[in-house]
Amino acid sequence: MIPDLNSLSFDQWLPVIFMVVMGLSMLVYVVLDGYDLGVGMLLPRTDLENQNKLQADEQKDWMIASIGPFWDANETWLVLGVGILLTCFPLAHGVILGELYLPVTLMLIGLILRGVAFDFRVKASAAHKQAWNRTFFAGSLIASWSQGWMLGHYITGFEASIAGYGFAALIAMCLAAGYCLLGATWLIFKTEGALQMQAVRWAKTALWLTAAGVMAISIMTPWVSERIFAKWFSFPYIVLLAPVPLAALVLFIVIARSLKRLPVRLAQGNEYGARVPFYCTIGIFLLAFYGLAYSLFPYLVVDRITLWQAASAPEALKIILAGAALVLPCIAGYTIYSYRVFGGKVQALTYE
Repeated sequence: MIPDLNSLSFDQWLPVIFMVVMGLSMLVYVVLDGYDLGVGMLLPRTDLENQNKLQADEQKDWMIASIGPFWDANETWLVLGVGILLTCFPLAHGVILGELYLPVTLMLIGLILRGVAFDFRVKASAAHKQAWNRTFFAGSLIASWSQGWMLGHYITGFEASIAGYGFAALIAMCLAAGYCLLGATWLIFKTEGALQMQAVRWAKTALWLTAAGVMAISIMTPWVSERIFAKWFSFPYIVLLAPVPLAALVLFIVIARSLKRLPVRLAQGNEYGARVPFYCTIGIFLLAFYGLAYSLFPYLVVDRITLWQAASAPEALKIILAGAALVLPCIAGYTIYSYRVFGGKVQALTYE
């Protein structure tokens, strides 16, 4: 039974609070770790765009350096989100992780490969460095595809059919493209010269597949549930919510126009607007997250388990809330501080 939101007690508000914290943690993870996963997947593109192997290797070093101060800390948000799911919503955790056991395992393998490759490639000999570059790429691709598969399979309510698996595979490909878009637009304003120009071309390639993924999720989400369909297309919600997809469309258009104009500006040494594609891409992810959160609420598993059914006892949630009140400001503060300290153009990555 879904309680009336206008008359919730504090104990009944606790699951809502933790659902918001969990959702925001996953959103921050997707945005922050998304761009460094994208950079990892873009590494092999330097070999395709440069006939000079030394120049390609140098560009890989700059790409890795652009995410060096951030990538490990970005994954903290994933740990926080999954930790909240486990401790605050154990019933939903059992169902979701049970259905997604294989892709979660693959994601963890991918993240481990990335971590090992990141540290080893810096100190590896020239003969082995390329192998670690490939490992970093493979880890980034495996993690991205696994997350996309989980998202697609989750949206369909874990439908075990050819259509359900086909949709999950489509979203896996589109989310990887979305991460590549984040990574390429990140490189546009963090790097200079030939690599910066190449990043513009990579962003153009990833843009429309990202748009296809957003459209596919927008169509499928109300398709799988009459309740969600009514939340979007009944009056007056269809009017009130119309700005959400329209705003996403505008952002895609702004990115496309910006990517078209940037090469001329960058060739003249003009960095004006170099950050626009990255910030607009973040805006698209924010709108997509809002649309998905609005569609699913108050369910953690589509039309099966509400957040109140899945929640731990209020006494346990109060203790966890006290801990979260201490931990969250620390994580957020460190994240903000690190991006302030390492803002601006990328510097050479060394361990000396």
